[in-house]
Amino acid sequence: MSEHTQKPGFRIRYKYWFDNMMGKGASALIAGLAIISLLIIFVAGAIIIAGGIAPEGEEKLGFIEAVWLSLMRTFDAGTMGGDAGWGFRLIMLVVTIGGIFIVSALIGIINNAISDKLENLRKGKSFVIENNHTLILGWSDKIFSIISELIEANENQHNPRIVILADKDKVEMEDEINTKISEFKNTKVVCRNGSCIDMDDLHMVNPYASRSIIILAPESDDPDISIIKTVLAITNNPNRRKEPYHIVSEMRDLKNIHVGEMVAKEEGVFILNNDIISRMLVQTCRQSGLSVVFTELLAFEGDEIYFAEEPKLIGKTFAEAIKAYDTSSVIGIFYKDGTSKINPPMDQLITAGDQIIAISEDDDTVVLDGKANAEVDASVIQTGERTTAGPERTLILGWNEGAITVVKELDNYVSPGSIITIVSENSEELASYIKHLHAELKNQKVEYLDGTPSDRDLLESLVVPSFDHIIVLCSSHLEIQEADARTLVTLLHLRDIEEKCGKDLSIVSEMLDIKNRQLASVTGADDFIVSNKIISLMLAQLSENRDLKQVYDDLFSAEGSELYLKPVEDYVKTGVEIDFYTVLEAARRRNEIAIGYRRVQLSKDADQAYGVKVNPHKTERFTLAPGDKIVVIAED
Repeated sequence: MSEHTQKPGFRIRYKYWFDNMMGKGASALIAGLAIISLLIIFVAGAIIIAGGIAPEGEEKLGFIEAVWLSLMRTFDAGTMGGDAGWGFRLIMLVVTIGGIFIVSALIGIINNAISDKLENLRKGKSFVIENNHTLILGWSDKIFSIISELIEANENQHNPRIVILADKDKVEMEDEINTKISEFKNTKVVCRNGSCIDMDDLHMVNPYASRSIIILAPESDDPDISIIKTVLAITNNPNRRKEPYHIVSEMRDLKNIHVGEMVAKEEGVFILNNDIISRMLVQTCRQSGLSVVFTELLAFEGDEIYFAEEPKLIGKTFAEAIKAYDTSSVIGIFYKDGTSKINPPMDQLITAGDQIIAISEDDDTVVLDGKANAEVDASVIQTGERTTAGPERTLILGWNEGAITVVKELDNYVSPGSIITIVSENSEELASYIKHLHAELKNQKVEYLDGTPSDRDLLESLVVPSFDHIIVLCSSHLEIQEADARTLVTLLHLRDIEEKCGKDLSIVSEMLDIKNRQLASVTGADDFIVSNKIISLMLAQLSENRDLKQVYDDLFSAEGSELYLKPVEDYVKTGVEIDFYTVLEAARRRNEIAIGYRRVQLSKDADQAYGVKVNPHKTERFTLAPGDKIVVIAED
């Protein structure tokens, strides 16, 4: 038999047993110490009885008494200080030394067990017992806006919970959240560390009991793949629940949205972030103040969009429905077959099972409190024809992934003969894109220049005041803060040019970080679309009501009805005190829905929402001035 196949000796077997024992954890070690303690105590008791040993001057001890004395000296070394008789002292000394070792080891084991437990808790690996919670999977800059919005939405809920799973240290997540968000109201936030595509880690955050799931795109070159894998891990989990999930996520590529929808089926709602932002930029660049309206409708603070079924409106027309609410603004119908229509025909009948789509302060404020027969001052209503805009010139400064959509979408709004000029440093990439664009555009031609948008000499050479609209895009090739910094520099140059030429320029800018919004306000630009903020608001809204996706698709598309800020002179006379029922009727006669107004004199006042008032009480009286706008939902 070779050396390697010899039977191991006692020493090796004991070492192997001891190593396994030490590796079994605190409970096994405590059990081992207990056994050693009992052996020492009972052996000492047996020796005392067998040897007839007793403390000096005392009678012989019984076995139970001897064991008890040994036990006391095991726990407390000071107990043997009063012992008499050297035989008894020697035995108790051995017992006490053994006790010191055992108690010290026990304290160390318990201390390590508590430390390990605290470390596991710090790592965020314990199971979440919450139910009916909003589950956020992933981590990005958007998470703080999403949490803030959900806190607002949950204010009237009982014990609302937000659970976060991300591949990030639990304590770091909690510290960042507490730093960025000062008020949690009645909402509790629970953080856990783990992978969003690992089924065991997903099990830890209890998705089976969740109310909704928000998946955030990771900050990587191809975030859509991670999102699709996360959806697969949720929907194809062997332990998944029978009821359908409510999953909401963002994506970058339209082709990947189709894949995500195939994987999630009816359980997922996806938004194309670059597409949404591009469409908002196009609509906002043509209408100063529209970004404020978008933010108002998407944020839970203020007035937003809700669905409500109202039996008393069954058999009524849509025109009658919009006048049936004083503190809410009806904008559409969600039909019983699951489809929706924003600004349907005014004679559209409301049937059983249909729901009203309305702008209101909260879901419980969509109540019939209007005056269906409210008196309207017909003498102030304007019915004249509108002038049609001619060809327009638009300047785009910068280039990113959404610029193609901006150009295509803009083509749906401008008149034939319009021109769009693009300035970007990526001339070769830009040239290849524009070559394919020309064939798709019907109403405008595209020009492009190679240069840095923040270059003052270049801006001067463009004769910026000659353009009807200016769009400043953030570069997708730069880090967020650097991209916003370049945008700020460009806006400052544009403001200076505006002041020197004495002409108001129509400028809309894209920002990436909401913190830079206040810095950018000094540039005097008309509107800012903060990309991350807008997507965060939309994800939070969809997590509460997935059917809002149809409403957003309608409002942010050139097809169907969109939001517009139109001259007040097209609807009512200026300088006359009126109520909003009169404005509502003036818009109805044009097959439009009035949902608010904007005072031009407050257009630079951030504390007054830049003059924008959405969903005013229809009985309140006010006076509009020349240059003011009416916020309407209309076909064009």
